[in-house]
Amino acid sequence: MMHSDNWALKAKQLGYRSRAVFKLEEILKKTRTKRFKNVLDLGASPGAWSQFIVKKNSNANVYALDILDMEPIEGVSFFKKNIEQINNIPQILKLKGDFNLVISDIAPNLSGIKSVDNENIFDLNKLTVNIALNFLCKGGTLIMKTFQNSFLKTLRKDMELSFKIVQTYKPVASKKQSGEIYLYGVK
Repeated sequence: MMHSDNWALKAKQLGYRSRAVFKLEEILKKTRTKRFKNVLDLGASPGAWSQFIVKKNSNANVYALDILDMEPIEGVSFFKKNIEQINNIPQILKLKGDFNLVISDIAPNLSGIKSVDNENIFDLNKLTVNIALNFLCKGGTLIMKTFQNSFLKTLRKDMELSFKIVQTYKPVASKKQSGEIYLYGVK
């Protein structure tokens, strides 16, 4: 097992923008997710997940959204927009129901007030799940970051109502002390 700083170093050596790439790689490997024709990356900046997808499959159509700037990536269409504005992006809207994969490493800015932060995380996760349900094709996959908090059970139960498979992952590249956890769903 690598020390957390080594993940960042390895990412840099491989030309990736962040250590988060290894979290996605592990989940994709464990779930044997291989279909990358149309991919939606929510909260994409700095872009490591989009980078990874186009590196793994040069034929993938990757659409990335974030309210933060993101340096261009060849093969990725980036939109500097809030994910709530997804229905105002014609290039993405025309593929509604045709995405094989929706990935989201998004997290709200944390205030330090646990109850407020947990509520914001939950709202963002619900929005992400809703987008995935609307934009994924039948059999499409959602991989989404969330956090181990009082809303996790509710979030997972909500997902189980709409997804055939729901699993939880804590990738090894995730910092031990971090409460982050990833939910995987197949529509």
